[in-house]
Amino acid sequence: MTRADLRTEIRAGRWQLVGLHTVLLAGAELVGESRWWSAVWESGPGAVLDGVTALTAAGLRKFEEDTVHVSVPSANRVRRSSGITVHRPNAVGPAVDSPVPRVLPEVACLRAAAWARTDRTAALLVSMSVQQRIVDRDRLMTAWEETTYTARRTLLDQVIRDVCDGAESLGELDFGALCTSYGLPSPDRQIRRVRASGVAYVDAGWESVGLLIEIDGVHHLDVDSVTDDALRQNDLVLGRERVLRIPLMGLRTEPARFMRQVVRAYRQAAET
Repeated sequence: MTRADLRTEIRAGRWQLVGLHTVLLAGAELVGESRWWSAVWESGPGAVLDGVTALTAAGLRKFEEDTVHVSVPSANRVRRSSGITVHRPNAVGPAVDSPVPRVLPEVACLRAAAWARTDRTAALLVSMSVQQRIVDRDRLMTAWEETTYTARRTLLDQVIRDVCDGAESLGELDFGALCTSYGLPSPDRQIRRVRASGVAYVDAGWESVGLLIEIDGVHHLDVDSVTDDALRQNDLVLGRERVLRIPLMGLRTEPARFMRQVVRAYRQAAET
């Protein structure tokens, strides 16, 4: 196919030129993988998919953005195009060529979280990437510890350690500190309850007023955990216990809203 052949088809209206390097054939649409390829071709030499787009290319489900994220080495020339967000990191890093060039999943995860519009979205992206096994926990933690600068550093440090370590104790400790800041007494921890199926331990609460708090880490999203959690909470409620559930990511991104509920529940429990 020569340049003359291309010009003939484009002038005849059978094919469409998109940008400088992409030709859309008759009946084709610029969606999915073809859109990613076009973004890589149009953005400049060395361009690769990055952020949410790289995660999607790696298999991330149930999260979409209108723009295609690509990174171009800072020393290279960049072309800006509609529908493409171009980033210029100091070091793009090694690329995965399968099938469209993209950064490593752990790098894409960290950058997607840093570029997210809100803290909640940043935490959600980290959780989903690990939960859907797009990103390996150990590789994510290694990449994070090698990161010298990023937006949302404090939040991401908490979220990534929660996700990678599965550290429920971290959430419980932070919850205790929040209780103090909201004028509540220090909660009891690992409260023992006997169920028909055996002994269960509730993360925190105040036995003196009969209020229990469950702090759900990322592993609670697993199918088996969801079922066990529902059965345990039903047992507690049927035993006339007051139970509040707080997702750990919610504690990270919306602490005030959850703590207002805790304060309200504590005061109601104390009055009865």
